[in-house]
Amino acid sequence: MDDRERALDAAHRRAREFLGTLDDRPVWPRASLDDMLEAFGRPLGDHGPDPASVVDEMADRAGPGLVAIPGGRFFGFVIGGTHPAALAADWLVSAWDQNSGSSLLTPATVAMERVAGRWMLDLFGLPPSASVGFVTGGQVANFACLAAARQAVLARVGWDLPERGLRDAPPLRLVVGADRHGSIDRAARFLGIGRTEITVIEADDQGRMREDALDRALERGSGPLIVCLQAGEVHTGAFDDFDALIPLAHRHDAWVHVDGAFGLWAAASPSLRALTSGVHAADSWATDAHKTLNVPYDCGMAIVRDPAHSIAAFRTGGDYLIYSGLDPWDVTPELSRRARGVPAWAALRSLGRVGVADLVDRLHAHALVMATGLASIDGVQVLNDVVYTQVMFRLRSDEATRTLGEAILREGTAAVTGAEWRGHAALRCSMSSWATTGSDVERAVEAIRSLV
Repeated sequence: MDDRERALDAAHRRAREFLGTLDDRPVWPRASLDDMLEAFGRPLGDHGPDPASVVDEMADRAGPGLVAIPGGRFFGFVIGGTHPAALAADWLVSAWDQNSGSSLLTPATVAMERVAGRWMLDLFGLPPSASVGFVTGGQVANFACLAAARQAVLARVGWDLPERGLRDAPPLRLVVGADRHGSIDRAARFLGIGRTEITVIEADDQGRMREDALDRALERGSGPLIVCLQAGEVHTGAFDDFDALIPLAHRHDAWVHVDGAFGLWAAASPSLRALTSGVHAADSWATDAHKTLNVPYDCGMAIVRDPAHSIAAFRTGGDYLIYSGLDPWDVTPELSRRARGVPAWAALRSLGRVGVADLVDRLHAHALVMATGLASIDGVQVLNDVVYTQVMFRLRSDEATRTLGEAILREGTAAVTGAEWRGHAALRCSMSSWATTGSDVERAVEAIRSLV
């Protein structure tokens, strides 16, 4: 117990030291992977130091290779910081060490996850009877939802997938937008859905699926059908027109899945809820709490309207397992796992309905200010309509845009990440962190202005 207490004390002290550096530390790492391999890569000795010394050694060596993601000036990818309640709850999750696949084995953590799921369904305006499976992130959430979808649409045409497998199964059509996230294609590959089975629908200039193009595509085919829509295009933040597209897909007996990794949270804001109008009519939804809700990594949600479809896809057997109605392992691919939904419960409990709405609104407001500031810089072009939390911009040439992106990361005041949009280089700024302030946005804009 003494070793445990000393190690925890060291971790607490070094965590606070790191968090205290965020205002001044360069946002992007100052060391390369090779530097870090050299720092950590000494041969494993026959005997090791005490646990507290190991913690101090980790912190001493890791510093230059750490990204200031928990701070207010990390705008790369779509990565939120960690809300204080969620961070503290995550420490307790590790200390409690509960294997949270079974509600009989670990009722406290499963209860918190189940309540957090109910709260999210309420915030999103989704059916309260839907299942919420806590998975590692948006990628596995899309996979889990599409696994349930595959099971359901094949069952509709009389194919028993668990019994007969995919060999000789009726051909399945997966319909996606031209600007879908890559995790959709990757999930399809995991599920045995090949490229020839994917139909790509044309998108408009903001990345929204075109209704007329979807209509034509659905008229041309038949058989088991899944249509994937999007809440929050990763470059522009745009939302598909759910009011038009979901009824259209359902008229063709499609399962409709919505990838809402960060965008589904717009439904929690009265001022932004219109972006998700009609999304409740879909059959499954994927989202990720480590993004907009700002909980630690390893907390995605696979939401399925009818839990029976998830159970059919994932429920396992085993005479040594303990079952009690609907368990977490019934609706996700995992058996053993940590209580990843507990930090989500803590963040929601700390924020409340108003706090969640304020968080989403603040992220949107910061994006608008960032876009206005960038547009005021001579030579900078903002490429998207800033309807949510994403800002995409470029200079006049691809070469200059890429050079600016490298310079921003090297200078260190802020972090934005590069992208390709409509065949040209772009830079992408995502407002995702609860810790971002107006001052952070102003500092970032002025640093970019100076670099330009």
